[in-house]
Amino acid sequence: MRTLIHHIGWLTGIQENHEVCLCGKEMSVLNGIPHAWLLIEDGTIKDWGSQEDEDSPINQTADLEIDAAGGTVLPAFCDSHTHLVYADSREQEFVDKINGLSYAEIAQRGGGILNSADRLHQLDEEALYQQAMKRVNEIMRKGTGAVEIKSGYGLNTEDELKMLRVIRRIKDTSPLTVKSTFLGAHAVGREYIGRQSEYVNLVIREMIPEVGRQKLADFIDVFCDKGFFTPEETSRILEAGAKWGLRPKIHGQELADSGGVDVAIQHQALSVDHLESMTDKDILSIKQTYGLSNANITFANDKHLIPTALPGTSFFLNMPYAPARRIIDNGLPLAIASDYNPGSTPSGDMKFVISLACIKMRMVPEEAINAATLNSAAAMGVSDTLGSITKGKTANLIITERIPSIIFIPYAYTSPIIKQMILNGKIV
Repeated sequence: MRTLIHHIGWLTGIQENHEVCLCGKEMSVLNGIPHAWLLIEDGTIKDWGSQEDEDSPINQTADLEIDAAGGTVLPAFCDSHTHLVYADSREQEFVDKINGLSYAEIAQRGGGILNSADRLHQLDEEALYQQAMKRVNEIMRKGTGAVEIKSGYGLNTEDELKMLRVIRRIKDTSPLTVKSTFLGAHAVGREYIGRQSEYVNLVIREMIPEVGRQKLADFIDVFCDKGFFTPEETSRILEAGAKWGLRPKIHGQELADSGGVDVAIQHQALSVDHLESMTDKDILSIKQTYGLSNANITFANDKHLIPTALPGTSFFLNMPYAPARRIIDNGLPLAIASDYNPGSTPSGDMKFVISLACIKMRMVPEEAINAATLNSAAAMGVSDTLGSITKGKTANLIITERIPSIIFIPYAYTSPIIKQMILNGKIV
């Protein structure tokens, strides 16, 4: 099957080589060409070029031709941190936040994660799947082509497995690329309040082995932060996950300087996410871990740690943003993701996340788009096949309406610009 997209106003996100991610100053470069065409063959990117070139295939036969009509073509967004499998919304907590209660205070009153766990326990698996698929279809319409989805609203073995089975079903029935993360250590289950060490043992001795036996997850995550799990508890959980081949992705430094970055480094995590309370020491630690004294960073596919910011969380909770400028200016990579969840970020709109990255974290548009495509693909372990316009990569693409420039994407922060989505080489 050959598909030719022609009359592209601007083709952007081009990476000639198979970079794992972009670091530091590299992130400000978004390669592209005007008046372009792009050829897809059997679901992968075959070739591209300028329609003004003599060897342009514009007149060659293709099974399907798509007229971009002057629109921009760029890689589909990769959302490397979500919790989009959940039972119902939590809008009352929205009012609690307006009235001045903090995230921690809401959790202490029985709200937050435990509220979602109670609701999920009451919902059967089919209903949970149907709710999740509405959100999956929503984020696809908004430009997302790959998504990581976490468990963590079960907080007992049966319900955690139920969540992970729903995620597997989404992977099997949706055109999205889906990665699954076991997050049994999202909070202490209600039955174990006051007995946190016993809950940690439950995660290690019962949940993780069952997740491993059923092959339900790609990654393991822990909420390593003030009021949740300590670095020592986190290490024990990650060590148990490693025995089943689960690579870490850490919730860290959201609510306090909690040691999450140090744990991520110690256990060779794929990403460390949130970072609203990230310190200069954390940034230096990441650099030193790889023997770095300057911005000349080379990451191997099997060994890289991607700092990941979640600006939607800061926006919704009215809390500080991750120090994106300091991370990038120190030569490190940065990914951005939505954190789509019912309590702290009820949105999976990656275009808006890109706008927040520019407006609130002072990232230039090119940096923000690279952070939401190639670098976020790296933060979920799929940058070998997704996240850029590269020959041989899967054709997950956004075709926009005609827009004046790439800058317009974050600038027009609520304007719908997506004309068509192509996932796995097919229009969706």
